[in-house]
Amino acid sequence: MNTRGLVSLLLGAALLNCACDSSPRTTETEIRTPVPVGTAQSPRAAAQSRIQSAPAAQSGRVEPDKKLPPFAKSTYRAGPRVVAVGDLHGDYAATLEVLQLVGATSDQNAWIGGALTLVQTGDQLDRGDGERAILDLLIRLKDQAEAAGGNVVILNGNHETMNVGGDFRYVTERGFAEFEGADPRPLPETLLRQLPPNSHSRAAAFFPGGTYARRLAAHPVIAVVGDSVFAHGGVLMGHVEYGIDKLNSEVKQWLLGDGPAPQEVLSPDAPVWTRLYSEGEPSEAACRQLSQVLQSLGVKRMVVGHTVQKLGITSGCEQKIWRIDVGMSSYYAGSSVSALEISGGQVRVLQRQKRQK
Repeated sequence: MNTRGLVSLLLGAALLNCACDSSPRTTETEIRTPVPVGTAQSPRAAAQSRIQSAPAAQSGRVEPDKKLPPFAKSTYRAGPRVVAVGDLHGDYAATLEVLQLVGATSDQNAWIGGALTLVQTGDQLDRGDGERAILDLLIRLKDQAEAAGGNVVILNGNHETMNVGGDFRYVTERGFAEFEGADPRPLPETLLRQLPPNSHSRAAAFFPGGTYARRLAAHPVIAVVGDSVFAHGGVLMGHVEYGIDKLNSEVKQWLLGDGPAPQEVLSPDAPVWTRLYSEGEPSEAACRQLSQVLQSLGVKRMVVGHTVQKLGITSGCEQKIWRIDVGMSSYYAGSSVSALEISGGQVRVLQRQKRQK
């Protein structure tokens, strides 16, 4: 067993009380065929009306009341324009480029998006060297956006939950070093004696209750924003029936160090792991389930990352599912940055070539 596998085993078995090593590995998939941009059919008017008319909290989350559906705490206000950005995987330069592409930030990396709603669908971590800079930037932009009347919704993906679970298989050497001093609290001596020295700081930062784990705790795994639902991997009917608010709350408590790792976010069908809608063209059964999920949530479409679409952002199931992971990170040698724009009921792909370094 290599050292990264050992880290996963030790943290999972000794401290997290969860089957983190049994989580599926991240593998990328074959080339997809793009689908033309367009609009999807209308949601259930009554449910959507309840969401849109609800008062918004300062944090951007809709305040629950007796009239709201059971996913009210996972519902976020949307401005007149929503843009969604997929997997970043530690590429800080690509992150800056895509944020400027969508009109969210200036050349000085400050928020200029006004009432724009920005959604990042998870996997800020692993594979690249700029993870800490990305995490810090997105959190800073969230505060700036709220002050300007906008909103930033950051999701947790499978690589965020992997790091909290001690699975460091995809961490670069610099990725270990850049978290030096991030959390001064020591891990238990029994664990430290078993861990490679270069992993101690990162393990402390992402251990449940650690500095960066607590920051991740503010991020949901599923979010309803306007007439769309966002998740890293996807939302299945089982997640809806389990309760989106309940699932998000249990993940939050785990990340804060106040509860065990919920199986609902560790299983192969978890919202951060499933590839039902993104690996190849979805089957008829998958499209039927997707329609059920959208109807239950009163939204038009689902937006996911997690699976690289090598020909660019794609859609399926009559444009009810949008796949926005285009492998922007330099790990994938991507030559362009892309995002999805939703405005006035229309969906549009934004894309441009990366700047030459």
